[in-house]
Amino acid sequence: MATVKNWQLDREMEYPYEGNRPKRQITMFFDLNKCIACQTCTMACKTTWTSGKGQEAVFWNNVESKPYGFYPLAWDVKVLDLLGSQPWSGSVYKGKTIFEDVSFDEKVRGYLPDEMDYTSPNLGEDEASQIQTTEGDYIKGPVHKSWGFYLPRICNHCTYPGCLAACPRKAIYKRQDDGIVLIDQSKCRGYRECVKACPYKKAFYNNTTRVSEKCISCYPKIEAGEMSQCVTNCIGRIRIQAFKTTDLTKIRKNNVADFLIHVRKIALPLYPQFGTEPNNYYIPPIHVDPAYLTQMFGPGVENAIKQYRNAGKDKELLAALILFGNTEKISDTFKYDAKTDEAVSYDEKGKEIVRVPCTEPIYIRKVLNAKSGAFLTNNT
Repeated sequence: MATVKNWQLDREMEYPYEGNRPKRQITMFFDLNKCIACQTCTMACKTTWTSGKGQEAVFWNNVESKPYGFYPLAWDVKVLDLLGSQPWSGSVYKGKTIFEDVSFDEKVRGYLPDEMDYTSPNLGEDEASQIQTTEGDYIKGPVHKSWGFYLPRICNHCTYPGCLAACPRKAIYKRQDDGIVLIDQSKCRGYRECVKACPYKKAFYNNTTRVSEKCISCYPKIEAGEMSQCVTNCIGRIRIQAFKTTDLTKIRKNNVADFLIHVRKIALPLYPQFGTEPNNYYIPPIHVDPAYLTQMFGPGVENAIKQYRNAGKDKELLAALILFGNTEKISDTFKYDAKTDEAVSYDEKGKEIVRVPCTEPIYIRKVLNAKSGAFLTNNT
């Protein structure tokens, strides 16, 4: 085992291979306050990549209802149970990761889902945390007594992938140009060690081709400077993709990814305690029990909720959030234009991509159309 730095845990940890961060890392962000579980992202991915034989139960993208929805069945509960109760001390994770809590004959702690675990993609859909018993409970206070939220998930293209660490064929690799994790299917023999080792269960076995497969982050689009299918088809505009800086000494405040992760610290990783350093980030829902969110997103939850509630006053943060879903092009830098009250994004060459108003324009229609003489309001 090598020793690597995991900044999400604020400590070093054990990993089967030496650390080798990519030159840059493609990153996806999800605003969970806006997701309505319409499954448009799921179908965009499904029809693009996984509509073939043997892929009937393969969902590279899925959206599950929390706290009781899972795909595959109970994936996160089972991994959390394997690790047991693990402590944080401030920003430092004091527990063991899936690479440290292992037996002598395994590289990664994990489990292989049963075939039946994949039969219900929408299990637990729209089930709240508890049955509503008192009228008005759901709208009282900043945290609802009865709550639920939707969690969209794809492969996290982790810095320290569990699937890569476990593959005996070394068929899995992480690209240096963009950090995307891929499977070389010509080397894969279908041992399913990747399926067992991925704590997020985003490596799938195709029982027709007899090899494993996973989300490829729509890399043909990424290479063309465009965002993935699940991002561009999201009707709720909850997603955005950007390249984040991998050298933490060179964080750029005007980079969308760096700003959300390291400057405002509003976007958090999913189950950072697993130790893979996932590269998808979530803005937590502000109405949900913070204790549950802390288990899921780590110790930065309270700050993230505070930042989100203050976004109306923080114009720079508002500008970054407004850019979600407003362009197919990958933004490199952004700014808030105070003169026009607009969020502006630019590509790597400094060329302007899009301008989006930070305040929704209001148009007041005149009662009488002077040209037609028609009244344009209800005059009955």
